[in-house]
Amino acid sequence: MPLSPLQFVEKWNGSAGDERANKDSFLRDFCEAVGLPLPGPKDRDPSYCFEKEVQLNHLDGTRTTGFMDLYREGAFVLEAKQGGARHGGALDSASDRSPKNNVRGTKSYDSYMERAFGQAVRYARELPQRPPFVLTCDIGHAFHLWEGFSGNYGGYGARRTFRLPDLLEPGTQELFRAIWEDPQSLDPARRRARVTRDVAQTLGELAKGLEPRFPSEAIARFLMRCVFTFFAEDTGLLPERTFQDALEQWQKKPELFSKGLESLWDAMNTGNLWGPAKLLRFNGGLFSEVLGLGLNAAEIGLLHRAARFDWADVDPSIFGTLLESALDPAERHRLGAHYTPRAFVERLLRPALEIPLREDWDLAQAEAKSLLSEAPSEAEKAAARVVLHEFQTRLAKVRVLDPACGSGNFLAAAYDVLKKLEGEVQRRLQDYGETERALALDTVVVTPKQFLGIEIKPWAAAITDLVLWISHLQWHRRLHPGHTPPEPVLQAYGTIARRDAVLTWTGERETGRSRWDGQTYKVHPVTGKNVPDEKAQVPIVELLNPAPAAWPEADFIVGNPPFLGNARMREALGDGYTEALRAAYPDVPDTVDFVLYWWHKAALAVRSGRARRFGLITTNSLRQVRQRSVIEWHTSALSSSSPSSRLKNKKEMISQDERDKGDKKKPLKLLWAIPDHPWHDEGAAVRIAMTVGGLEGQPWLGRVVHEGEGITPELEAGSIVIKGSSVDCI
Repeated sequence: MPLSPLQFVEKWNGSAGDERANKDSFLRDFCEAVGLPLPGPKDRDPSYCFEKEVQLNHLDGTRTTGFMDLYREGAFVLEAKQGGARHGGALDSASDRSPKNNVRGTKSYDSYMERAFGQAVRYARELPQRPPFVLTCDIGHAFHLWEGFSGNYGGYGARRTFRLPDLLEPGTQELFRAIWEDPQSLDPARRRARVTRDVAQTLGELAKGLEPRFPSEAIARFLMRCVFTFFAEDTGLLPERTFQDALEQWQKKPELFSKGLESLWDAMNTGNLWGPAKLLRFNGGLFSEVLGLGLNAAEIGLLHRAARFDWADVDPSIFGTLLESALDPAERHRLGAHYTPRAFVERLLRPALEIPLREDWDLAQAEAKSLLSEAPSEAEKAAARVVLHEFQTRLAKVRVLDPACGSGNFLAAAYDVLKKLEGEVQRRLQDYGETERALALDTVVVTPKQFLGIEIKPWAAAITDLVLWISHLQWHRRLHPGHTPPEPVLQAYGTIARRDAVLTWTGERETGRSRWDGQTYKVHPVTGKNVPDEKAQVPIVELLNPAPAAWPEADFIVGNPPFLGNARMREALGDGYTEALRAAYPDVPDTVDFVLYWWHKAALAVRSGRARRFGLITTNSLRQVRQRSVIEWHTSALSSSSPSSRLKNKKEMISQDERDKGDKKKPLKLLWAIPDHPWHDEGAAVRIAMTVGGLEGQPWLGRVVHEGEGITPELEAGSIVIKGSSVDCI
């Protein structure tokens, strides 16, 4: 008879001491009890075995061989340890045999288990394809689980701990079976992306039907309020089925829909009664205007269909893009087919944002641990918590700017980076005695106020605000289940600006000339092909007093500026704008692509000390000589000469960019780069470069070595394999 979960727990729970003697038999018993296949002989099945070899590369160029305690290809690396137990204030005989007397609950035990995690992560990073899970176990006591569904450059997120008695729960057993047998089924991005695509398709269908009767602005505001109401209902911010049940009734009596919905939104705005229930006060501007559109029964039915999706699982990092497509008739044809998958965004955010913040977190943890004795007292734990709270305060002040934020995909993913780190801080605070209630009541937390954006496209700024608040409330629910967020639930921070990100001017002057509008086509009478319609003309204007646009102060700058080649700038932006842009930036050559103006401004911000790092997506033509001159100017710290051959012929303009030139003491370092990476831009497959710039750090250069196909953007992203290494200089 196979070992049952109860028999496994009774056999092993509380055992202590001899890791080497117990490891294999403990893990075999675990697999048998949970219904998992047993590891086989390493020579016959090296993809699932004990003591799998892995080559470790060291900074001095040497290589050594490591051995993973248990390995399953494409699933996990597991490192096993065994702590000791304390009985009546003294070590038992088993714990006397444990390395360095690592008694559970002591400082040395914590360090002992953290080294196990570091060792497992080191093994995982050296494998050809990084597994999605890292596990450590203290034999006879607990399993610790970290997941890392973030592409090749993802970290392993906040730990989840399962004590041996937890294995008696069917849900825990199912989780471990999925980790062993179907780990990709646990990828939250794939599940959330599928829900998000389905949601957007339904909203696009509804928006299309409303366009003949209502202005596009009214439709957009209406649908965004509906979106948040769906989300609020599914995350417990509204009483269960409030909106769904109302929609069912309104579908039967459509004449009541408009006024009924307005009354619901008014109650959400003010925190008043709606029916028998008192609602939370949402405020924040989203419901300050509550116009309900007059929908027929079929259209209310579409809303009801949308309400039945699991809105708690929507992925904000792609939802903004899909919602924008749903609202735009010109973009709706490709809705859900092409968008930037989350893994691509996270690939850049890790070196640009997460790595430097994790370095800060490691230092804070080391400082906190230095205050603890071997058997920490309550006073020592309190002192360690002070250090962690100080780091949490710093984290809650970090500012991230996307100066071409679109509909918020980079900012939403960046928000997740900070909240994951915050989750780790709160888990460590609990380790040191902080109560869950105290954490839930703490107001010094990461919020949307820290995430800044600039965007010129209609509705994109409003959508970015919406997705950031959805992100915030999703994280509050994950970190503090059962606790209601403070009111007002939404706040109008005004951190997303709708304006030009690189240029300002004081007025316009007509030139008497005009040009093709760049958008309108007609069918050629002979060829039958679409050609520019010469009758679609827009006036050419001169922009007065052009100057570089100011960016708000931020610690990190990330984003995906417009992909517009130099040859198309006049056609797409107009002669007046293009000439004004070039006049405002005398240090930037006329020959560069539009995206280089963002790169130039981000580099200036880092070099002047106004930002810590930047990470930008650019066209892959960044490597060409005419583009590279801007990069070389910053990395060579040339402040007295310009890469532009036009500098002599331009008048001097005083701006933040120009003032920065006097303070550029340090050269910029390219810290991380992938020079030729696949991407999607407005539905088209393109090639881009990813670059991260800063002042300090070890440069890393990567390249794409394999690309595959997938039926969804997430599956396609998952097929990409990247290899790279540390270098002296990029």
